[in-house]
Amino acid sequence: MAHNLNYNSANQKHSFFSVKEKAWHSLGTVIEDYPTSAEALLYAGLDYTVEKRPLFTLDNQNSNDFKTSDNISLVDNVNAGILVPDYYSTLRTDTQEVLGVVGKDYHVVQNTEAFSLFDSIVGSGDGIRYETAGALGKGEKIFITAKLPEYIRIGRDDLLEQYIFLTTSHDGFGSITASFTPVRIVCQNTLNAALRNCTNTIKIRHTANAAEKLKQAHQLMSISNVFAKEIGEIFNYWAKVHITDNEIKKLVQMAMAPSKEVLQNLHDGKDDELSKHYNKIVDGVLEYSTTSPTQKEITTKNTLFGTYNAVTGYYQNVRNFKNDESKFKSIMYGTGLQRAQTAFNLCDEFARKGSLVLS
Repeated sequence: MAHNLNYNSANQKHSFFSVKEKAWHSLGTVIEDYPTSAEALLYAGLDYTVEKRPLFTLDNQNSNDFKTSDNISLVDNVNAGILVPDYYSTLRTDTQEVLGVVGKDYHVVQNTEAFSLFDSIVGSGDGIRYETAGALGKGEKIFITAKLPEYIRIGRDDLLEQYIFLTTSHDGFGSITASFTPVRIVCQNTLNAALRNCTNTIKIRHTANAAEKLKQAHQLMSISNVFAKEIGEIFNYWAKVHITDNEIKKLVQMAMAPSKEVLQNLHDGKDDELSKHYNKIVDGVLEYSTTSPTQKEITTKNTLFGTYNAVTGYYQNVRNFKNDESKFKSIMYGTGLQRAQTAFNLCDEFARKGSLVLS
């Protein structure tokens, strides 16, 4: 299944909830009112616990009955098994499914613990709204998002919402991660900009004191305030920087270039050697920059801010993907993310220097 949401066969529900609107996969529970984090955990089907149990390998007599790639079984309490020292399985107690293999120092952070600690990050102030939560795979990965009450305003009418996102896992892969991200309301462009002097993510390892460290992650809120202030200042300045049609094309060509060879051809003026596929992509971004309703507003048309949004908006609203999963991967950590980051860097360069250098 492309969405990879956990399906609980006992209650015949997918482990996911959203508020008021269905997600792109149309699965899970849709509720009308914003829940507390405790309610979100129940709506998302995350009210299960995970245990860390000893790991065994089968002896020679039983190895023909049960084989794995390394002759190691994830089954706990094998009668004739041999204990694997310093390694454990993590097991979901309600379904008895093994979620992963971890080391002796790994500390399980329960879903309830992660959600309650998420409250300590965002606080209990008015306006905090939990929008989505869910589990992936067998339940080895969970996530929750909360929308903050404040907006980042660009110009007069362009607003960026602010979200806090937390994810953790039970399979031994990945840290507990809490991050801040603003999303443009009009076209839902995901911001993937690495700012010059600001980070928007906190990562905490699953060690014995991971829970205690997560309690201190309320510093993410102060980071979020700095991040929001900085990105607001940058985008408001970009919205005032005029850029000509030729400069827009040049920036888009550089942002969408898939290789150094393409950049070199652009530098040498060898447009005839550029592939039809690449030119079609560039034309798609340029068309979006001039025809999209959001690009005709004062804050975007022929501005640096509008050019950046043309690149990110292309992947959100124009580019054809084979399915929604491919689109999600591209935007979040694939080609879409890379192009958005390149566009951000180029816009930053243009804002500081007033020109672009093909290199």
